[in-house]
Parts: sequence; structure tokens; C-alpha cells
Amino acid sequence: MSGRRSRQSEGGTSRISDDQIIELVSKLQQLLPEIRNRRSNKASASKVLQETCNYIRNLHKEVDDLSDRLSQLLSTIDADSPEAAIIRSLIM
Repeated sequence: MSGRRSRQSEGGTSRISDDQIIELVSKLQQLLPEIRNRRSNKASASKVLQETCNYIRNLHKEVDDLSDRLSQLLSTIDADSPEAAIIRSLIM
């Protein structure tokens, strides 16, 4: 185990172990469609972390795009209409 990932740092605070890092990277790998759908289950930790960052960025973009589309939709309908009530119920 490397010194930078030891169980206790010099200040006495807990640090994450190599086994915990491996387990967390494996869990991330299972959540990522880009890696999960590959035939080979092996990917480096750095690749998993890069793909995780890309995936989160893409999710943020999707949320922003959907928010913009929803705002546009809401601006075109009467706020008191049944359609507006349905949309409000879906987003709450």
C-alpha cells in the first residue's frame, strides 16, 4: 500500500485504502453506459474517471436542454390551463 493512501495520515484522520478505491472505481464502471456496454469489462481507473466526468457533463447538458425546452413550452401556454397544471405536477 502506498504512503499516500495509508489508513491513517500523519494528522490521524482516516484515509481511503487501495481496496476501497478499486471497489469505488468498479462501481462507477458499472454505472457508465459507455463502459458497461463494452465486451471487455476491463478499463483503467483513469479511463473510468474520465468517462465518469464526461457522463456527468453530458447529463448536465441534457438537464439544461430539457429545462430550456420546458421553459419555452410553459411560455407558450396559458398558466391556468389544464396542460400547464399537468406540466407543473410532473416537475414537482
